[in-house]
Amino acid sequence: MKMRFAIWTGAIALAIIAASPLAFAQAPASPGGTGSTGSTGSTGQMVPPTGAVEAPKPDPAEEAAYKAFFNIKTSDDKATIKSGEDFIQKYPNSRYREGVYSRLAQAYYFEQNTDKMYANGDKALELNPDNVDVLVLEGWVLPHSYNPQDPDAERKMARAEQYEKHALDLIPKIEKPATMNDADFTKSRDGLTSQAHSGLGLVYFRQGKAEESIAEFKKSIELSGGTDATDYFVMGVEQKQLKKYNDAVDSFDKCAKVPGTPLADRCNAQKDLAKKAAAEAPKP
Repeated sequence: MKMRFAIWTGAIALAIIAASPLAFAQAPASPGGTGSTGSTGSTGQMVPPTGAVEAPKPDPAEEAAYKAFFNIKTSDDKATIKSGEDFIQKYPNSRYREGVYSRLAQAYYFEQNTDKMYANGDKALELNPDNVDVLVLEGWVLPHSYNPQDPDAERKMARAEQYEKHALDLIPKIEKPATMNDADFTKSRDGLTSQAHSGLGLVYFRQGKAEESIAEFKKSIELSGGTDATDYFVMGVEQKQLKKYNDAVDSFDKCAKVPGTPLADRCNAQKDLAKKAAAEAPKP
């Protein structure tokens, strides 16, 4: 099943690229930053710092290939993968490779090829450890693919926690692109924040931290409106463990009502069990 929504800052990145592709890839700056290669002049173009060697002029063919890559519909994962892989093969040292690796990671996720998702995502993070798209994506996928028999399971959960926390620190610093309206920007930012909280909630569930997990799921649901049945289901399980049976009934009920969820039957069954536990629990 696909992620409940695409990585939202992809929309923000596309808005920036549409306005100025070259400025977008000047340097792998932190979200909301202007890069460290110089200051912005009155024309809006990057001015090299004093004594700096002027960057080589961009290759028109490379510029065109990059624009063509980002003009591919985000839903066309196969085309994204082919175009992105071709771009990297032809321009392995491109100034745009971070953005290409980032989008390839997302496309490979939707194609259910997590090995290549991680391979491309890790390359993007090597170039820019503040790549919020990849931090949220990998931090969300790691706890969803958790295997308790994996000798590296604990280390992977620690990495996922680190990624999501770092992303949550960075997201408020993302500046709105001039070509993006306020409503779309807020939706994109809130969607990304919601997904980071969802990933962190599942990390804490894997680590047996029920209270912390529930708190993160609630933050995610508040922003998303409750579009991920898994969040409700896991939260219900934890509330049952904490003997908060009425809360569990509510969570399982909302889980079952998420449109199109394959968890509906399981959620309804768990809701009935939680109701029974609530009726049998000693009265205060």
